[in-house]
Amino acid sequence: MRPDIADIVRGADIGGWRPVEIEHGDRTIEVLLPPGAETLGMREFAPLARPGDEIRRSLEAPIGTPPLPKIIEAKGKPAGKLSVCIATSDITRPVPYKGESGILDPLLRILHDCGVPRENVTLLVGTGTHRPSTAQEKVAMFGERVAAEFRIIDHVCDDESMLTYIGRTRSGTEIHINRHFIEADVKIATGLVESHFMAGVSAGRKAICPALVSRKTIERFHSTQFLSSPNATNLVLEGNPCHEESLEIARKTGVDFIVNTVLNRRLELIGVFSGDLEQSHAKAVELVRRVVAIPVEREYDIVLTHGGYVGINHYQNAKAACNALPVVRKGGFVILAACERDEDPIGPATYKTLLQLLKLQGPDGYLAALLNPAWKFTRDQWEPQMWGKVISKIGEEGILYCTAFIPEEEQRLVPGTAGWDFLPDRILARDAEATQAMVRNALVYACHHPKWGDRKPSVAFIVEGPYAIPCVQGRPS
Repeated sequence: MRPDIADIVRGADIGGWRPVEIEHGDRTIEVLLPPGAETLGMREFAPLARPGDEIRRSLEAPIGTPPLPKIIEAKGKPAGKLSVCIATSDITRPVPYKGESGILDPLLRILHDCGVPRENVTLLVGTGTHRPSTAQEKVAMFGERVAAEFRIIDHVCDDESMLTYIGRTRSGTEIHINRHFIEADVKIATGLVESHFMAGVSAGRKAICPALVSRKTIERFHSTQFLSSPNATNLVLEGNPCHEESLEIARKTGVDFIVNTVLNRRLELIGVFSGDLEQSHAKAVELVRRVVAIPVEREYDIVLTHGGYVGINHYQNAKAACNALPVVRKGGFVILAACERDEDPIGPATYKTLLQLLKLQGPDGYLAALLNPAWKFTRDQWEPQMWGKVISKIGEEGILYCTAFIPEEEQRLVPGTAGWDFLPDRILARDAEATQAMVRNALVYACHHPKWGDRKPSVAFIVEGPYAIPCVQGRPS
């Protein structure tokens, strides 16, 4: 433990602190909150009592389009000759695909009943710039039967043989998109609608862009100019350049049908919305706003959050940090409990390099570099830009990043205060116990920091981490 932290922790009085559980991978860890700390939680929504029935009902009575059998019939050739491409999410999104309560089996059953042969159906995993999914991940997402019997392809944004050009957007972006999708007779997009810290919300049009487009097209979607917009944030669609670009590209592909899902705080299915690319997605967004927005009356000195299901690496954990920004006071602390489960707990090599640039130059210097005409767009540059927004408000010292799954020597290279600085010397294991100790001591340190003087700092705990959107006076920041 760092000596100055050890001095504060040893001298702190934590009498009366109460335990709370924080999501940590597939389990929880217990930490203590000081008296007066507030828990910011999403509204309770009961899961669908009969999810299978609701999924079938959504598919049979879609929003804004005819049902799939009518769409297939209108294609003008026998169903047995039609090709179908279903765009899916990758392992970073908990979309309920498999099993009796999943969206995939009833969707595939409709195609089968219409006469579309199994060999004419392709599941296309929309990876964006993420790595391809493994065989084990495909089974985890879609189930053993589907993984064994259906053609499943991962989109690769750098594979030119997989891409085709379909024109430009109004802003001048060249659209290169996966040819398996664009060349299919029937195009179906699926996904999970949740808040998104750049595009406002996920799914719908995002199943196409950035999920199925080329790196150059993604570079425009994630451009420095787009992300610098104050409207490129959670739950904002109007005037959001990321949303507008993505929607324009999705429209050009001629998506026939979408199936979008909404989950509650326990990742249980609470809504299924099928049909038109825009109308169906808009209905899902209405529900998401009711689920995730948490109105609060003030900012807090200290905000505790976690990486959630999506936080498989440091790259993805930017979502949790950014979502906490609206309710943390300038110069305060964000304590992030992380559980990186990816094969690389930080992220790709380019991301690591850019994080170090951010750490060396600070957010203003990093942004200036990206905006320099001589700068060559670099993969993953957008995520450090988002971390830069966090640093601009609370400083590097305000990010207390607690994880035992990034080796200490590597965590020293990324912005923020490393969780290892909070770990007692007697705990050496890289596991949940170590992360728990880090978070507990980080909270004690933050609450008893000399910067507060004689006053007690205000503390808030975001129960759902990256999925909740706390906003002062009920407005997304």
